[in-house]
Amino acid sequence: MKKLLLTTAVAAALAAPIAAWAQAKSPHTVTGNLSFNSDYRFRGISQTLGQPALQGGIDYSHASGLYLGTWASNVYGGSNRAALGTAYNNGNLEWDFYGGYKFEPVKDINLDLGLLHYYYPGAKWNLPTNDKYNNTELYVGVGYKWFTAKYSHAISDYFGMKQNTMGGACGIEGTTPVVATTTCAGTNNGGSKGSSYLDLGATFEIGAGVNLGLHYGKATVKNYSIMNYSDYKIALSKDWVGFTWSAAYIDSNAKADVYRTAKINGGGADSIYDTSKSAVVLSVAKTF
Repeated sequence: MKKLLLTTAVAAALAAPIAAWAQAKSPHTVTGNLSFNSDYRFRGISQTLGQPALQGGIDYSHASGLYLGTWASNVYGGSNRAALGTAYNNGNLEWDFYGGYKFEPVKDINLDLGLLHYYYPGAKWNLPTNDKYNNTELYVGVGYKWFTAKYSHAISDYFGMKQNTMGGACGIEGTTPVVATTTCAGTNNGGSKGSSYLDLGATFEIGAGVNLGLHYGKATVKNYSIMNYSDYKIALSKDWVGFTWSAAYIDSNAKADVYRTAKINGGGADSIYDTSKSAVVLSVAKTF
């Protein structure tokens, strides 16, 4: 009996630190995400001209609230004849890098401070000077239960918009050949540092595991007010068989002629696409 008690005591003594180690939670967390989307809409504007997008990213976070991450998506990289619109000439990838700090100053109030850089490898404006689309923003976000708000402030020229790329640029008609409209940028406006985007959102569970998401955004491009607009989104999502399935209606009041792209097709012919027009976007996503 004494031998049995001694053996039991030794086993318990050895098991205790092992159990404590197993229950200890690492301060480091790494997660990944992958999604397939019928269109890539960034701030309400199509980045793939209505074509599908494969997107994914990796995030690292520390228990202190510090985090780093990267995320990427395909974008439309064909040539466009007009200066305005959305076409990342000679580049078909958006690659984002970000980092920041999240914390809870008071109960149920979450703050998020960070820096985000948008990088488009090989992409350059369709101009002899080969100006780039890359953009860097500081942001601050706040969350309260079902409500979120985020303000982003550009510390670089907003996606390359400046005098050299935008001076005198005009919108285009919706038919080919390309015809300029009277909606034009000034000829001596300067850069667009200080542009901003306000993002307001709310998410509610409406039953049967279905979530309703609402979004309002406001883009303000410094010195280029013709590019200003608001965008809206109503989305339904549900987790099923290990994936998140969603459908979203997206629209904006962006000036259609300004956000049209005259893309060059085979043989030199043009086709016109309005990147700001309303759309229903379907997606399936997985977090791991």
